[in-house]
Amino acid sequence: MLVVNPDSEVDLVRRLRGRDPDAFEEAHRLFHPRIFAFLARLARRRDVAEDLAEETWLRLVAHSSSLRPDTQLGAWLFTVARNLYRSYCRSRHMETGHADDLIGLWPFGLQQPSPFEATAANETERRLEAALASLPDKYREVLLLVGVEGQEPKEAAVICGITPESLRQRLHRARTLLAERLEPCEQSAAMQLVNEVLR
Repeated sequence: MLVVNPDSEVDLVRRLRGRDPDAFEEAHRLFHPRIFAFLARLARRRDVAEDLAEETWLRLVAHSSSLRPDTQLGAWLFTVARNLYRSYCRSRHMETGHADDLIGLWPFGLQQPSPFEATAANETERRLEAALASLPDKYREVLLLVGVEGQEPKEAAVICGITPESLRQRLHRARTLLAERLEPCEQSAAMQLVNEVLR
């Protein structure tokens, strides 16, 4: 995970507020790979992740001048990406609820292997990816934010819109659920891989 210097981030936000084109390029360079990876693991579909990541950047362009000077840009971007994913899930749920008999015609009704599952070189990594993908969204996102992105629980709580205590409880439950989905011999190795392989 790329760590952004807090002073550099403050300066970047100042430049974004001033609509400096180079600042947008720099923000995209710093955060796009992380935002895309986060969305890809949440959505488990590359095309959805690409669309939501693009919309995240469009939101930054639209709202950059109204950012507060003390905005933590990474947290702001992850919050926007997460909210866009939630909206996508709600709209998808509404669409599928009204078209159950046509589900085979909708692209999201097709089961496709995750690109991460397809390219994982190690069986433990593949099983870990599958176990992570099988978690409900609210648990998967906290593991991605804390375990993969290295967010502090306090920062992840802001992104998820919950209290730090709720985040800690959700994270504990997420780790428990992940461990339950793995073979006992894989559990310790998998937990070590959470911070390495899932980047």
